[in-house]
Amino acid sequence: MKFLADSDIWGTIKPPPGVSSSMASDPVAGLGKLIGTLVNLFIIGSSFFVLLYMLWGAFDWITSGGEKERVEKARNKITYAVIGMVLIFVLLVVFGLITGQILGIIINEPGVGWQIKIPHL
Repeated sequence: MKFLADSDIWGTIKPPPGVSSSMASDPVAGLGKLIGTLVNLFIIGSSFFVLLYMLWGAFDWITSGGEKERVEKARNKITYAVIGMVLIFVLLVVFGLITGQILGIIINEPGVGWQIKIPHL
């Protein structure tokens, strides 16, 4: 009769796919990767909502029928969407400048994305 070892029954513990071995052993690197991913998601999400708001303003302008009040509201929506796009771009540039050039805690690797090195003792 052949008995199985405990590792055969329960399996082995492996890091999730997409996580490098250095991240699995260093929780600070994992936290930095999480923060970098959240920044990317914020930029993508806010850009998506700005685009939707601009399209909403364009649709309101098209369906306004020439009424001055509705055209003015649609124009304001489009203006606010453009201001939002500029703000997102400025925030991205300032974030990259402060964290990358001044503090040196951000690494932007092609194909990997942003990885933030959190200072620790």
